[in-house]
Amino acid sequence: MINYPNKKRRQDRKIVSTANRGMNFENMINQTNEFYLNNDLAIIHKKPIPIQIVKVDYKQRSAAKIVEAYYKLPSTTDYNGIYKGRYIDFEAKETKNKTSFPIKNIHEHQVIHLEQCAKHGAIAFIIIYFSLLDRIFFLDQKYVSEYYHRAKNSRKSITLAEIEKYGIEITEGYRKPVDYLKVIDEHYL
Repeated sequence: MINYPNKKRRQDRKIVSTANRGMNFENMINQTNEFYLNNDLAIIHKKPIPIQIVKVDYKQRSAAKIVEAYYKLPSTTDYNGIYKGRYIDFEAKETKNKTSFPIKNIHEHQVIHLEQCAKHGAIAFIIIYFSLLDRIFFLDQKYVSEYYHRAKNSRKSITLAEIEKYGIEITEGYRKPVDYLKVIDEHYL
């Protein structure tokens, strides 16, 4: 038993260790980006989603609560920034599928945005986390575009075999759980 200050008791529970120690995928990327920033390696930030606030409940000023809002426009991608003088733009996706990544998880405006970024010299890509397999892959935007456009006429997913062939697996680390700059150093710079 554990005694807490409020006098409530809880049974000890055995904690099952997993590779990502309970962090969700976005937190893993955010922790990696924070490491990059704190060690002056890169400046990569999560983009805020632009919303229009419609209604706020002001029961107390200190406890104002947004009760109604809507998205102003579709968000482009999740993250952007700069590394070694190069603009970086990417989307992070997670799937529970074991054999493929559904194309429906990528929106057309995101594919177009990644294509435009790459056209102007950016390093543009997606990072896919297969959560049930605990595997993370870096996939360049040219493959994302190719598979997205293929899905309009045929297969509606990217197979794990295709991702293994054309993507680059990112080995999870402790201080940098999703060290995608290592991939960029080895394959782009």
